[in-house]
Amino acid sequence: MDEGQIKNLLHRFQNGDIDENEFVNSLKTMPFENLSFAHIDHHRALRQGWPETIFCQGKNTEHIVRIAERILANDNLLLATRIIPDAAAKLIDRFPDLNYNPLARTVASKVPADSVSRPAKVAILTAGTSDMAVAEEAAETLMVLSIPTIQLYDVGVAGIHRLFDKMDKLRQVDYIIVAAGMEGALASVVGGLVGMPVVAVPTSIGYGASFQGIAALLAMLNSCAAGVSVVNIDNGFGAACVVARHVYHNLK
Repeated sequence: MDEGQIKNLLHRFQNGDIDENEFVNSLKTMPFENLSFAHIDHHRALRQGWPETIFCQGKNTEHIVRIAERILANDNLLLATRIIPDAAAKLIDRFPDLNYNPLARTVASKVPADSVSRPAKVAILTAGTSDMAVAEEAAETLMVLSIPTIQLYDVGVAGIHRLFDKMDKLRQVDYIIVAAGMEGALASVVGGLVGMPVVAVPTSIGYGASFQGIAALLAMLNSCAAGVSVVNIDNGFGAACVVARHVYHNLK
């Protein structure tokens, strides 16, 4: 429940559309809702600007669907990450208006064509095509939050001329997310070429000594380009949320 919904609830009470008991009962469920197996944070949108996201890894399908039902009953946005195909199918069957992105492993609300985009634009880069799943998770998250993106994939340092070819586009955005595995060098290179905020996402892509993304993580943390932010391995969702916090805060 966001600020607008709270104001609407108050107006309905003031206008006599709901009585005192209905008003109080609605307020009772606002901070969180106890489903016994989960406590849904309905105040998340009020505090941060977007509702709680369902992290589906490790959850059974029945719980995912039940949590989604309660989130959608209190908000018009839903994002479920790290969802397996069977659970995604059940969720889409229950809520046909949702959209499933199998590469990103997300199920998300469809944003209406006439929705107002946030006044910011984000470029999402990958070093290789193997990093696309992480980048798509970031893109889906920003899409739900009405933050426009452009995707520039497979522009890693092994063929750095591919990145230089995109510089005109990069100079037109407000934020850049870089997903890279192997040695994770792309984030540092991009950070040295542009002045806008760069969020680096190490991915678990690479041969044995990449240690499932630890090599890229350490390289990004040690970037010689000052001011590059780094999130956890394969955390495209987290990278998008870093950008969203900036965008939403600047709207206040």
